[in-house]
Amino acid sequence: MITRLKRVWERATGESAARGLRFDRPLLLFQSDDWGRVGIRDRPGWERLRAAGLALGEKPYDFYSLETAADVQALGELLKRHHDSVGRNPPFLMNFIMANVDFDRALASGGNEIPLLALSDGLPRDWQRPALFEAYGQGVQDGIFFPALHGLTHFCEKAMLRELAAEAERAELIRKMWSAQTPYIHWRMPWIGYEYWDAELQPERRFLSLNEQRSAIHRAGEIYRKLFGGRPLSACAPGYRANADTRTAWAEEGVRVVQNGPGGSKAPYLDEHGMLHTFRTIEIEPAIHHCELQSVMRDVAGCFDSGLPAVISIHSINFHSTIRDFRTQTLALLDDFLSAIEEKYPRVLYLHDGDLFQIATEGSYRAHGATVAVGASNMETKSRR
Repeated sequence: MITRLKRVWERATGESAARGLRFDRPLLLFQSDDWGRVGIRDRPGWERLRAAGLALGEKPYDFYSLETAADVQALGELLKRHHDSVGRNPPFLMNFIMANVDFDRALASGGNEIPLLALSDGLPRDWQRPALFEAYGQGVQDGIFFPALHGLTHFCEKAMLRELAAEAERAELIRKMWSAQTPYIHWRMPWIGYEYWDAELQPERRFLSLNEQRSAIHRAGEIYRKLFGGRPLSACAPGYRANADTRTAWAEEGVRVVQNGPGGSKAPYLDEHGMLHTFRTIEIEPAIHHCELQSVMRDVAGCFDSGLPAVISIHSINFHSTIRDFRTQTLALLDDFLSAIEEKYPRVLYLHDGDLFQIATEGSYRAHGATVAVGASNMETKSRR
């Protein structure tokens, strides 16, 4: 399949696969991280951590907990109120963390291992989220949620185990967190790194080996299939830390779309393995930093004027409501944003990563049972005109 996709791309462009694409229609996609990942266990966990000596409240991620069914349903209801030029609701891509720390077993292990609880088996003890998984499933069934792979964990297991073995101040902090049914607060302990990337090692040694990454990604893929009934088509590495080994392991699990983080306006492209690379060009993160509609719309205009898709980065914390209500302001901003898009860009198409992959490889995608054609051209070719 990969070879065929590479040939399709080269026939269409006359260029090698590693080139950027521009499109003849305004395209908008959402990519959202951290779904299914537990944080601070609501107010009881918050108070327990404060009693253990943590001065919480300094930064937004001190309020990160976990979405509720009501949070997910409210997002779904908003998306259903909007539609694009072919009558489709905006599909919302959710990158899931597929396992959480099994806190009781982890504490009992004495730091020799970090037992995990698969998301398909539920949430850790004391975490109560009635009907949450049903809300995920209903959104997928309604075609407004598109699940994707974020990782097995968000932290680097090797880094966490190294600190536990050292039996120093960092190990004490980890155990305080776990005793409160909280895995970590990353900004307070950046030394835990990201799943495939060990922050404390020398730069050339930070990424895990291919076999280590392959093992974690395969296990995450198994849980994903059990939870969602299919293989993940799109993936985003925790912390955006991915390398060639990561992409190799993803491809083996069926991933065809690589999500890269924000940082400039970059065009999607197909690589030599037939994987489509996307780049987040717009950030809507009102829980994390101030966000104004006019500024966001200017950024979107810049993408559309250049023939680039507007790929929106918006993390799950923006929809949380249990410790601090981020959801209300986010939904209001998102509602205004989609209304403004639909008014200013009547030809807009709302896509998910799978649709963009189809456009890049076949020139069209399916919506409401119909084929929608979208023109794509090589960026270098277009820039010479």
